[in-house]
Amino acid sequence: MKRFKALFVMAICGLFLSACGNLGSSNGASTSGNSSNKGTQLTGQAAAGDYQSVIKNGRYVTSKSRGVNVSQNDNQFNLKSFESGLLTVSKKVYSPSKYIFEEGQYLNTSTVQNWLGRKSKSNPDGLNPVNNGKTDPNTRNPIYLQQMEEQDFMKQNGKKLTLSGVTIGLGMNSVDYYEKKNFGSTYQTKISKAEAQREGRQIANQVLARLRQKPALKNVPITIALYRQAPTDSLVGGSFFSYSNNKAGATTVSSWKPISEQNYVYPTTSSKATNGNSGSGNSNDEASFENFKSQIQNYFPNLSGVTAQAHYTNKQLTGMNVNITTQFYSQTEIISFTQYLQQAAQKYLPSNAPIDITVSSTEGVQSFLSRDNGAKKFTSHVFNSY
Repeated sequence: MKRFKALFVMAICGLFLSACGNLGSSNGASTSGNSSNKGTQLTGQAAAGDYQSVIKNGRYVTSKSRGVNVSQNDNQFNLKSFESGLLTVSKKVYSPSKYIFEEGQYLNTSTVQNWLGRKSKSNPDGLNPVNNGKTDPNTRNPIYLQQMEEQDFMKQNGKKLTLSGVTIGLGMNSVDYYEKKNFGSTYQTKISKAEAQREGRQIANQVLARLRQKPALKNVPITIALYRQAPTDSLVGGSFFSYSNNKAGATTVSSWKPISEQNYVYPTTSSKATNGNSGSGNSNDEASFENFKSQIQNYFPNLSGVTAQAHYTNKQLTGMNVNITTQFYSQTEIISFTQYLQQAAQKYLPSNAPIDITVSSTEGVQSFLSRDNGAKKFTSHVFNSY
């Protein structure tokens, strides 16, 4: 169900970014002459607090290592929360009002693949430990580093964009899944928080030193953030737990700042937070969701499931994604249900955080509702079946 939403959002983003290639220069940032599809342009800001992005020669600038994380990660919730969480960390350091975002341009696919691999004679650049040949969960060397992402941040000076900061996200496993023989049973090596933090910090030092060897990255600030992945069967993604700001020219990480984030699934009958603790993030938020769920199920019985993914920062709710699966067949049912959801969500769901509600069936997304942070009412859109 979450994957429906992820695909929906990615499709919308793709259309948005494609359209941006036809826009004129934003804030005079074009480095080209007269053509709107040559040189460098900016997308403009869709909302306050978002970064402008870079378009070159009429095309959005994609990551040099695009697709590596997808192939390395079996849990799509981890992938989504890793990407969005890394952007949140970046905003702590590189303000959207002063910096312009560009997908990572300095770590290409082959580099990231090598770094994510085990260290060996054939792969001396591997950041994960050598295979010690053992298969016991407690004695083997697990894979600690599972995914990596680069984000670049530019500053505008007249018509010129200059690289002024980089953020690197390192996704650390909480569980390493492995096979003792090819196509055999899957086994697990559990990795504690302390172990993930220790290994993550060691890897961060290696990454920082390697990045400084690239001429373009020698004298720019580099932020490195550590993320703890959720298990593959989790219904929520993992979360970032610390980050480090490293001044231009620094080759070793000097200090770390903690990040207090947790993700939960509601209802919490058997769910666990990504930090490994059972229970809910906030009993009031859980009760609000349960009331909302009961109300909509009473009025519209043809619902297959109602769940929510709640994100907390410093123990405060900072976002909620509600996923509703229906068995509606007529357009009038979908319209009526969406209208009722607007009222019920405003009345019962927590009022102190942005909330997205996705209504879908086995055939795809049927409607979408959203309320931004600080807004009182939900906006909605029903997808017509033509």
